[in-house]
Amino acid sequence: MKKKSILTNNAPAPIGPYNQGIVAEGPIVFTAGQIPIDPRSGQIIADDIESQTRQVLINLRAILEAAGSSLDAVVKTTVYLRDMDDFAPMNKVYGEYFEHVPPARSTVQVSRLPKDVRVEIDAIAVLPGAH
Repeated sequence: MKKKSILTNNAPAPIGPYNQGIVAEGPIVFTAGQIPIDPRSGQIIADDIESQTRQVLINLRAILEAAGSSLDAVVKTTVYLRDMDDFAPMNKVYGEYFEHVPPARSTVQVSRLPKDVRVEIDAIAVLPGAH
């Protein structure tokens, strides 16, 4: 899998753990949006944004690994927040999962999410080694 970050001074610099763009080669995996449900209990985990973000990323990682990919191969995410005031703590947890060549990302505030959770994230990743 080839993944190259794009960074140009002709566009605003990233203000968090994401890239302006990613060039990727290979078959692509698109995940559905994930919310903070514990797959064992089927229940929404704690109401704080940090715990919910962590669970969402754990769920995304599991889906990507089942597809033969990984969080390292993610090229784009979209983060949906119930409240943009949760951006900084979400961003901190998000950065723990995307330390090396973070993907391009969009973050938006929405009026409501499934089961009234605080965060939902979807991802696009490449399948390493496949061409």
